[in-house]
Amino acid sequence: MGRTVSQEEIINIVRENQAKGKTFAATNGCFDILHVGHVRYLQRTKSLADYCIVMLNSDSSVKRIKGDDRPINQENDRAEILNALSCVDYVVLFEESSPAKLLEAIKPDIYTKGADYTLETLPERDIVIRNNIRVEFIEFVRGKSTTNIINKCLDK
Repeated sequence: MGRTVSQEEIINIVRENQAKGKTFAATNGCFDILHVGHVRYLQRTKSLADYCIVMLNSDSSVKRIKGDDRPINQENDRAEILNALSCVDYVVLFEESSPAKLLEAIKPDIYTKGADYTLETLPERDIVIRNNIRVEFIEFVRGKSTTNIINKCLDK
């Protein structure tokens, strides 16, 4: 079972364990209404390293990105749900719209993103190159998204 840690804590955890030869894969997202696409994505992320870190958008961050009616679930609830997954080792919240600053501070071995990105279109491209972070692009599960779930609920 995972746990939510501060940004300072995750940086220390990563440094201490990388010094012992352990590897970290990190990803980011809102994970507002957890669905099978999220679970498979996180399982794949975990399969790439010893530890899986989820950089989770805070409520204010989700609101800026997705609009005033989001998130559906509060950040503490989203973090608790993610921590209940066996594939998630650490959850760390960030306030910015982008995880760039946190990604650069953590310096995981691997960074995963959805396959709708390429290295050329990756917003964090300069950070991963500068810090020698391997990027893995993970295919989405077709038709599975929080937006689709919300729209289906609203159609009823």
